[in-house]
Amino acid sequence: MKTSPLNETAVKALAKQWYHLLDVHAPMVDVLPLLADNPEMVFPEVTFTNLAGFEGWFQRVIRIFFDEVHTLKVCDVTIAGDEAKVKVVVEWEASVWNAPEAQSKRIHCDADQDWTVGVSPRTGELVVTRYVVNGLTYYPGSAKL
Repeated sequence: MKTSPLNETAVKALAKQWYHLLDVHAPMVDVLPLLADNPEMVFPEVTFTNLAGFEGWFQRVIRIFFDEVHTLKVCDVTIAGDEAKVKVVVEWEASVWNAPEAQSKRIHCDADQDWTVGVSPRTGELVVTRYVVNGLTYYPGSAKL
C-alpha cells in the first residue's frame, strides 16, 4: 500500500518550490506539474480554471515583472481527508518598467492567499487545485499594481 504524499511537510515544500519557480521565471514544463489539470486560480486581475489560462497569465507576468523575490511568511496547513487547505502569506518584491518611463519601479507587498492542495490522480504527486489571492498589503514606499 502506497502512503499518500499529503502531509504538512510536503505541502510546505510544494509552496517553497512554487515560489522558487516563480522567482526564476522557470519554464512551463517545470511549473505546470505543480498544478492540477483544471486548477481554479484567482488573481487580482483575472480568474481562470484551466492550465491554458494559467500559462497565458504566467507568460504575461514574466514579461512585466523582474528581479522577483517571494518570501514565504505564513504557510498554515490543515489536512482534511484527501486535500489540504493552506493559508499563505507571501512577501513579494518585484521590479516593473513601464515604457517610456526613465526608471523601473519596485513593488513590495504581502499577498494573502488561500490554497487547496490535493494529490494528482495522474501522477500521484501533490498539486495545487485552488489558488486564490485574497488581497495585497503594500509596504511604505512601494509602487502599486
